[in-house]
This record gives sequence, structure tokens and C-alpha cells, in this order.
Amino acid sequence: MTMFDDTQSERPAACPAHAPADHPAIKPARIGILVANLGTPDATDYWSMRRYLSEFLSDKRVVDYSAWLWQPLLQLVILSKRPFSSGAAYKSIWNNEADESPLLTITKAQTKAIRDKMVAQYGDDVRVDFCMRYGNPSTQSKVREMVEAGCQKILFFPLYPHYAGATSATANDQFFRALMAEKWQPITRTVEPYYADPAYIDALAQSIERAYAAADTRPEKLICSYHGVPERYLREGDPYHCQCQKTSRLLQERLGWDDTQIVTTFQSRFGPEEWLKPYTVQEVARLAEEDGIRNIAVCAPAFSADCIETLEEINEEIKEAFEEAGGEKFTYIPCLNDDAAHIDALCGVIDRNLKGWL
Repeated sequence: MTMFDDTQSERPAACPAHAPADHPAIKPARIGILVANLGTPDATDYWSMRRYLSEFLSDKRVVDYSAWLWQPLLQLVILSKRPFSSGAAYKSIWNNEADESPLLTITKAQTKAIRDKMVAQYGDDVRVDFCMRYGNPSTQSKVREMVEAGCQKILFFPLYPHYAGATSATANDQFFRALMAEKWQPITRTVEPYYADPAYIDALAQSIERAYAAADTRPEKLICSYHGVPERYLREGDPYHCQCQKTSRLLQERLGWDDTQIVTTFQSRFGPEEWLKPYTVQEVARLAEEDGIRNIAVCAPAFSADCIETLEEINEEIKEAFEEAGGEKFTYIPCLNDDAAHIDALCGVIDRNLKGWL
């Protein structure tokens, strides 16, 4: 069971110098570092899944169809059935010991590791915590806690290497909405995407090198499977596709491989539209059927932590598609999670964005 202590030392509030004796006490100023991930249901039962899916799929950044068309379909059709199938998928990967999703367990571990490094570097001048865009702990609750703890400046860090409207942007939207509820708004910064950060690329490369070194037989192809978005988003100006392609190219260069050894694909298609291609589930089957590839490895560079899309979709559904098409050896390379090199990379990003504040 992964333990997470979300407490940090609190400095007592005091009346400001030169203020009247009856002035409200104010806590000493400090800086908040708030990391954010996608979110998780509280449990795998029908109503927990329904609440989570309703919040997620009602986000206009995720599904941008007209509400008068989408909401009846979502509430009356999709959410009458999907909580059962999604709940079953979550049950297959659930952290039963901690009674929480793997994403929550991993995000807690990442936050603790980041906090340990930040406090060692900056002491009590910083407060580090995490929130989820959907589900708990909510962004608004964590912003409120930081303001109450005296955070007059907050660095908000969505844990997505690549920018997309449906990930980084909606996390920022929720953060800004939380600020609207604050009487005294802290000064804020949001962190830029880090898809090309050398330390992040190196952490990815190290994880792949370790997996290949441990393999009995070297995989013939490495599949870099990124979460998909509709193709329309690319035409409308979302940079996600281009940033994913650059990550794959930089990873290939760092590994010293030629361009025949890495394949970039996109997973998790939802709805009737065409999404970014090639689709991972189809491409792994094609590699087995048409190219005779029998041994592949799959990594998921767009995910900072293992979750339903990696542990269930990649390591179960996509693996099954490959094997049914004739594939023999399927290696899933876990996300970077709380790997030390990953934490160092994230802390490097944080340090750069704290310049001028500390």
C-alpha cells in the first residue's frame, strides 16, 4: 500500500507589521506547487463510475458537440451502459490494497517525491500538492487549501508532456475557475508542455533501454502509442499531433536508432469521427499480419502515470489484438511514474518555472 502524507509544516498566522492590533492575522507568504492529473473514479461501482464519466464526458474540451445534441445522448444512452463496462475495466487494474485506482496511487507517489526534492531545496517556502481535473481531490479544493496555507503565488503544473485542448487546456481552465472563487487571488503561472525537454526524453530512453536489456529477445519494433484526439483538432490548430511526432523523433535520436525501429500510433478512439492515425490497435495487428512482426514493445510517452488507458487498454486490449493477428511476444514498457529520472525531469521543469519567485 502506498502511503501519502499530504501535510506540511504550517507557519502560524500573525498580524502584519505596522498594522493595527485588530488587523486580521495573515500567514507568512509561501509558494504553492500544484501538480494536476486527469482524474479517477472514487470506486468501481455503477454510480461512482457514472459520476466520474458524466463529469469527464460533459467537458466541452473533451467532447465539443452542441450540448442539446450531446447531453441527451450522454445522459440517457451512454451513461446507462458505459459505467458497467468501464467499472469492469477499472476492477481489472484496481489497487485493492489501497482501494484506489493506480493513477491515484502513482500520482501520490510522484507528488511525495517532488515535494521531498522541493522542500530539500527551498525549505518551508514551498508547499507541494496534487489535484485531479475530474473526481477527487478536486482542483478547487486544493487551490483553497493552498490559499489558506498562505500561498500567495501558485505554480500550476498539468502532468502532460504534450499540450492538447482536452488535457492541458482543460486542466488550466479548471484552475482558473478555482481562482474565481478566491477573494484574494494568488499570483499564478502555468507550466508549458515539456515534450522536448532533454531530461524527459532521457528518462524515456532509459526506461526503454532497461526494458530491452531485460528482454530475452530484442523487440523488432517499438510502438510509441499516444492518446488520440480527433483529426479535426489538428486542423483547428491544436499542436498535440506535432508535439507527439517530435517526442518520437527526439527519442529515436537519443536511442541512436534508425527510423524503421520506432512506430508512432494513437489509441483510445471515441465516437464517430476520424481520429489521429494510425490507430494503435489496428497498427499492431497490421504489423503482425502483413509485415510478419512477431515481437514488439509498446510505450506510452504521453502519459506521465500508468492508468486505465495503459494498464487495461494497452496491456490487455491492444496486446490481445496483436496476439490474435499472429504476434507472439508483446512487451509493455510502463510509464515513467515515480522513476527517479522522471522526478528529476519534472523538478527541473518546476525549477525553471519558479525563476524570479525563489
